[in-house]
Amino acid sequence: MELGQLLTAAGGAYLAGSIPFGLLIARVFRGVDIRQHGSGNIGATNVGRVLGAKWGIACLVLDALKGLLPVSLLPQMLVEAGAANAGVVQVIAGVATILGHMFPCWLRFKGGKGVATALGVVIVIGPWGSLAALAGFILGMLATRIVSVSSILAALAFAITQMVMLAPGAFAGSKLPVAIFSLVVPALIIFRHRSNIGRLVRGQEPQFKFGKSSEAPSASP
Repeated sequence: MELGQLLTAAGGAYLAGSIPFGLLIARVFRGVDIRQHGSGNIGATNVGRVLGAKWGIACLVLDALKGLLPVSLLPQMLVEAGAANAGVVQVIAGVATILGHMFPCWLRFKGGKGVATALGVVIVIGPWGSLAALAGFILGMLATRIVSVSSILAALAFAITQMVMLAPGAFAGSKLPVAIFSLVVPALIIFRHRSNIGRLVRGQEPQFKFGKSSEAPSASP
């Protein structure tokens, strides 16, 4: 595979991932800068907490799609059908789109935690791992109602399930790119939650509750 194909996949996926849907939703439909409210994060959790359920769900779906579509379409666009390196393009596109969400060039590289975008990616790259991640997230929410705890549990569940599914020889041959992805992406997500972990240790991390759209902040006159 040509280096140009890999760079195209990485660049296209990064740009797709860097679209700040949370920021755009808040500005277009509520006239506010979501970075100035709640936790200041542009992700679906803060959008839902500040603006209400429908906007939080809309942001979740859009953030997941910007992960799913590059990973699904770029290998078909850049690699001949059935080519052995299609999996490599998938992994590169997946990592790039998640990094785009976490570190968007349009927002001085200050983005979201990457959970929703990673969900879109792993549905394609690791469907069984994504089911385990979803189960981990749901269990975490039922037990604690704290999104950061649930997200970290989901990341760990994905990594563990993927390693089990890829064994034996997870780091050999064609399995290697997916194995690296399955460890690096959960590690990135946990790293992005480091401030949440600090608040958890101090007992200051809040439980999640949807805001009410009618009470959501409005732009100043």
